[in-house]
Amino acid sequence: MDLKLPIVMHDELTESVIRSTGMLDLASGEIRSVTFEDYDQDVRGLPAEDENYEFTSGTLSNGKKEVEFRVEVDVVSGLYSVTPSELLELKGRAAKLFTAVPGAEPTSVIEPRKPRAPSKARR
Repeated sequence: MDLKLPIVMHDELTESVIRSTGMLDLASGEIRSVTFEDYDQDVRGLPAEDENYEFTSGTLSNGKKEVEFRVEVDVVSGLYSVTPSELLELKGRAAKLFTAVPGAEPTSVIEPRKPRAPSKARR
């Protein structure tokens, strides 16, 4: 299966947040085509190389609903990815996100009626 989904990422630094977009490969967990907004990677390097770097998170959206997840950054290779365990959980959450009807409330389960005890006929 070759399923890639657009995501938004946030590299959290002590006093700022660097926003970027990318494509998450749901088969491998790799995040490709990372594009930073208002940040020059060629001059400043990866945000994860900054001494004030704290963590990176990703967001998958469908309309107004979102799923947030942790993103790993390999500063040596410059690759962003999702760990296998996080990816497994994310697949389940993404499936719910994309199969939900926008704006619909969850339906309640209707309990079947219990059969009545037979009535005793009067004589």
